[in-house]
Amino acid sequence: MSDSYFRTEKRIEKIKWVVSKRQPSLHVVFENIHDPHNVSAIFRTCDAAGVPKVSLVYNVEKFPKIGKKSSASAYKWIERDKYKSVDECYNQIKKEKFAIYASSLNANSKSLYELDFTKKTAIVFGNEHRGLSKEAEELADERFYIPMFGMVQSLNVSVSAAITIYEVLRQRNLKGLYEKSEMTSKELKKLIDEWAKK
Repeated sequence: MSDSYFRTEKRIEKIKWVVSKRQPSLHVVFENIHDPHNVSAIFRTCDAAGVPKVSLVYNVEKFPKIGKKSSASAYKWIERDKYKSVDECYNQIKKEKFAIYASSLNANSKSLYELDFTKKTAIVFGNEHRGLSKEAEELADERFYIPMFGMVQSLNVSVSAAITIYEVLRQRNLKGLYEKSEMTSKELKKLIDEWAKK
């Protein structure tokens, strides 16, 4: 058999393994994150943690142009929904029974490490400079912050997202949520077939 056959078989096996680890009960929302490098970095983290879908809310910033070189490794493996308002986005997420946790330095925010991310959860990250809009904070079910003990009390949004998403991964991994797929065999086959064509 040819080398190309074995490469194809190896690719299909990897696709099957990765698809089986996807977490449909985990969702990420970007609100007006404008730097393409940050957007691309968060997509890579989402892919690595098994996030199958993100929602993109752009009602202040323009939708960022993402270069193929920086994003091709992750961007094409994650579904995307675009929204023009927080209300529209949150209504859809709540309709799908997700709890919404918004990253915020609000005085009422809880530590990231106090939250349970093993249930159906959507995590929201805001603009690099302004953070989340007041609407995105107030309409969320919970607000959280990442504990910091330095002079500078802020992190780059892609770093914040990575820290948060990997805390989610840690909790879910401990609970065994990556061991058994949330999808039916029919859903798995459909997604594997779609990915094999990419």
